[in-house]
Amino acid sequence: MCDFDLSQALDSSSNSDETGCQSRCFNMTEVQQEIIRLNEGLDLVVSHNPKTLKSVTTLLMVVNRMNRSLARCGRGLSDGELCSAIMESLVTETIITVTESSAAALKRRFRRISSWEVCTLCDFSQKEVVRASGDIKLQAITLKGGNCERKVSFKVARYLNPSVPPGDGLIVLLSITNNQHICCSMEDGRAVLKLEECCKQKLLIISADQDMDRFLFYKRTTGASENSFESVKCGGWFISTSGDAENQPVEMCEVDAARRLTSFKLN
Repeated sequence: MCDFDLSQALDSSSNSDETGCQSRCFNMTEVQQEIIRLNEGLDLVVSHNPKTLKSVTTLLMVVNRMNRSLARCGRGLSDGELCSAIMESLVTETIITVTESSAAALKRRFRRISSWEVCTLCDFSQKEVVRASGDIKLQAITLKGGNCERKVSFKVARYLNPSVPPGDGLIVLLSITNNQHICCSMEDGRAVLKLEECCKQKLLIISADQDMDRFLFYKRTTGASENSFESVKCGGWFISTSGDAENQPVEMCEVDAARRLTSFKLN
């Protein structure tokens, strides 16, 4: 740090004796001293030896704080008052260590923040999502008069993870009862959609480390009120229905899958 002078970092209103601050570039193998007059009866002796930039910065902060404290107190300080002024000037350093593993763990935690009103899902060929009779599976069928009660009413809960960019969509959980929810997991290289029972209390905070992120989906909405649901656990796989056939199961598909519909209306 060539041409660096400690006195240059002090307040211009300080009582520093600038004649004692003649240090310039020096050989770091030598030990030098200089005296800075802070106040009457109080001098700061600075020994120059190999220091880090962090050490120099800390020293400058302490000197400036000490000057301000002494200026407020005035002259003629008692030993106790002088000690208090010096102690007030000390710099406290707090080191917070965030390990890579702990940071990664935080990114994989999702906290429930709200529940939405109940809704139903209808794909863009007007097929409604219903529950298959006597089975724990969902189907998509075109309902005709008198069968509207077969629609599945979903409860949509929203979750938060600060590391997820807003552009990724809302993080949601889809439930058909208080204890039965849609989930998605990989089996033999394919994402599989299921209905699974899990008590509501266990889903307040979801951790990917415990494989609980299988219950979560990214919900994205376009301007045409089209909603898609991408699995959080199985990225690139979406809840979908058959593009033409009736009474087919609701399944996961990749975004470019042929003859699959991945957009839904929420009613």
